[in-house]
Amino acid sequence: MNKCSLLAAAIFVLFGFAAPAAADPCEGPLPNQLGATFTGTIRYVGDGDSLCVGRTDRPEEWIEVRLADFNAPELHDPAGEAAKQTLTRIAFGRSVLCKTERGRSGRVISFDRVIARCQINGHSLGDAMRAAGVAEGGH
Repeated sequence: MNKCSLLAAAIFVLFGFAAPAAADPCEGPLPNQLGATFTGTIRYVGDGDSLCVGRTDRPEEWIEVRLADFNAPELHDPAGEAAKQTLTRIAFGRSVLCKTERGRSGRVISFDRVIARCQINGHSLGDAMRAAGVAEGGH
């Protein structure tokens, strides 16, 4: 192999494999009944309106949630990373109570996430995000 081929192979390995898209670790079954409630600890924050709730530290039991009452900017948008950081600060590691709702599509599950309104100590996460000054405006 010549030097150019080695360099190209090294670049491919470094950039082609080193940074795969980060998939969320939530692998638990999703409640699919309207009005179903579930509790647990917020184990993972994916962005400003997506998180994982679990009673144990086992990702195969974590429920992936899309907040019903807050629409954060997408991560690729200018305010998206700040929204994720705020939700992490507000909620990560805390106990939460969630209740499933229908989304705009009329379904309880959308894009492999359950749509739910979640509360910490009786306070809505959506309201907490707005109170923290996070802009809404995602998809």
